[in-house]
This record gives sequence, structure tokens and C-alpha cells, in this order.
Amino acid sequence: MSLRMNRRRMIQTSGAAAAGYWLGHNASPVRAASPNEKLNIAVVGCGGRGGSNLGGVSGENIVALCDVDDRRAAGGFGAHPNAKKFKDFRRMLDAVHSEIDAVVVSTPDHTHAPAAIAAMSLGKHCYCEKPLAHTVEEVRKMTELAKKNNLATQMGTQIHAGANYRRVVELVQSGAIGTIDEVHVWHTVAYGGLERPTETPPVPEGLDWDLWLGPAPERPYHPTYLPTWWRHWWDFGCGGLGDFGCHYMDLPFWALKLAHPTAITADGPPVHAESTTPGLRIQYDFPARGDLVPTKLAWYDAGRKPDFLEEKGVPGWSAAVLFIGSEGMLISDYSKHALLPESKYADFTRPDPTIPNSIGHHAEWILACKTGSPTTCNFSYSGPLSETVLLGNVAYRSGETIQWDAENMKPIACPAAEAFVSKDYREGWEL
Repeated sequence: MSLRMNRRRMIQTSGAAAAGYWLGHNASPVRAASPNEKLNIAVVGCGGRGGSNLGGVSGENIVALCDVDDRRAAGGFGAHPNAKKFKDFRRMLDAVHSEIDAVVVSTPDHTHAPAAIAAMSLGKHCYCEKPLAHTVEEVRKMTELAKKNNLATQMGTQIHAGANYRRVVELVQSGAIGTIDEVHVWHTVAYGGLERPTETPPVPEGLDWDLWLGPAPERPYHPTYLPTWWRHWWDFGCGGLGDFGCHYMDLPFWALKLAHPTAITADGPPVHAESTTPGLRIQYDFPARGDLVPTKLAWYDAGRKPDFLEEKGVPGWSAAVLFIGSEGMLISDYSKHALLPESKYADFTRPDPTIPNSIGHHAEWILACKTGSPTTCNFSYSGPLSETVLLGNVAYRSGETIQWDAENMKPIACPAAEAFVSKDYREGWEL
């Protein structure tokens, strides 16, 4: 199979037996008979974040491993000597599709959707790192495909499984700070602000640079792109918002039952055509939801914060989610939270816990693959969260306030924004 063969061509040429499996998978999407039977899993991306995710599922049968870089994959490959090894996930899926139940995708953002959609099109359950994809359109396709094929899914927002977020959600939903119509989220993360390198050093031995580029436009290899800093570049990542937005905005999404914003406004330094930009402020406007009032959510990165923090006596947390309610405030990060002003809540009686502790973020997904039980960050939930995060970059890059038609996945009367909702793909990588 050609390295540039797209998924449609791959499916057409994979043989009658495989075709029969694909046609029939909807009737029986769960392979394992009980929670005690191990899943057969393939993993795409085995270094860095991928290595951690591989560790999270390593109690199951690891059938196949895929990574474009032998150096980065060495640890994962060595830990699973019996797994089949690949560099191209398309070849992997073609070779082992009849042997696997599920796929873990831990690649850079620009190859999330090609790998995940290829796997889910074969009826495979999917765990995918955040944000779900590189563009809003890709996220929507993944969300719809997972639902259509009745697949167990989980986005890699691992902190969602922690106890701290659960306690914050309970406080918000119990009315501890009253009616909430405003949330502020900030983080020190700072990517971008770079110029494209002009040097053309040799590609390191063991790295398939063409496969790493995947659907992105061709360009010479340079170490500034990988393994660590691909989020500096629009062709590969989504900047600081893409890195931490899903983690921190997850909390207000969960607590306030948010979904799709109706308007998005952004400001920051001048837009660069190729490099992402630090120092953004994004405001999302969400409509009323049942008995929940319309809500504004603001994101800040690279040292920007709300300008009222000192005035309101808010502690100087470097990264936080701040809920502002009619009766008080609630601030949280990953591991701790506080009701404000502290003097008012000194004798506050917390509500009894109502959200059960998680069995573990990866464990939730594994159990769901086996039994059909729910996951807390399935694509029906994490899809709208990821779309919202990515829409912040769409608004920033377009330079306009977006009025967003979520049902039709379209900015209203804003052609400048439409260009960033989807993207073009290198030949052979079309979805």
C-alpha cells in the first residue's frame, strides 16, 4: 500500500474479509464478553504523552504500536516486545483491523483526526488526546462518527478524573455561590511568536519526516517542530489555547452544562500567518440552558489575567478557573479550590458528595469498551468542548467577532472566519 494511500482507497483495497467486518461492526460494537476479558488495543503515538497513555492501557493486550520516530517510541516498543510495530497508522489498521477492538491516538493535533477517523470507520473504540482534532470540522466529524457507530470514546483530559473537579462541580450545582453568569479562565502557557526557520538540517535517523507531516503542507525538517514545540505552528497545533483550554475550560463546561457558544470575540498581538500567538484573550458567549442563565466565559494566556482580580480580592493563582456568582466566587485549579471571600464562607457547610470518584480516566474508557458503560469525557461531551476551544483561534485568526451557528457549523456572515473552520489536506491524507 502506498504511504500516500488515503483511507477511502485503503478500505477499497483491503479485501473481502475486512469489508465484511466493517459492514457488520454496528451490529456488535463491543467485542469483549465481560469486564474480565482483555481488550486488544492498537496505539498510535508511543512517546511523550503517547507513552503515558500507553502506560494507562498497558494492562490490556497491546496488539500493535505505531510511531513515526523510532527514538521516541523506543521505550514503548521495548515494553511491549510482542506487539506488531509500524510507522504508518494506515498500514497498521490495514494489517491488524481484524485483531483489535480499540485504538489510542496520542499524536500531535494535526494527525488526531486522520488516525481517529480511520480507526472509528472500522468500528474501533477510540481514546484520543485533547483537543480532539486540529479544526472544528474535524472535531464534528469525529463526534458524529463515534455516535453513528456506537463507539466507546474518551478524550484525554485526564484531570477530569480527579476528585477536586468533582467537588467544584458539586459546589457550583448546589448553588453555593448563587447564579453564575461569568467565568474567567487563565494560564501562563505561551506558545508561538516565532518565525519559520530557514535552516535545513538532515532528518534524524529513525524519523519518517513525511509521515510526521501527514496532512500538513510539505516543508523541510527542523528540530523546532518536534518533538516538543509543534504547538508553536498553526500547521501542526493550536497554541496555548489548544494545549490547556480543554483541561481548564472542562471545569465550567461540566459544572455549568455548557455546549456551543453563540458568539466568540478575541484579541491579542498581531496574527502571524504561520506561528501561533501568546497573549490571547477570548470571550465566549453561551445561551441560557434550561434554568441556567446566559453565561460569558473568558480565556487568558501567557500572563494575561482579568484586570479586576486585586480589586475583588482574588488570590494570585498562576492558572485558575474563577466562577463569579450572585452570592460569591469560587476559584479552582487542578488540585485545589476555594470559596471567596473566605470570611463569608468560613463556616460554610459543604454539600455531601454526589459525584462518584472515577475508577481512572483510562480505566473508564476500557470498561466502556467492554460493557458499554459511560465515560465522562466521551466525544458527545468533549466534542463541543473541543469545538469551543478551537473557535477561540478561529475568531482570533479571522480578526472578527463570530456569531456562531453551531447546528450548521458555520460563522454567520463572516467569510474571514470560515477559512479557519476547516483546512486543506495534503494529497493522500484527505478524510
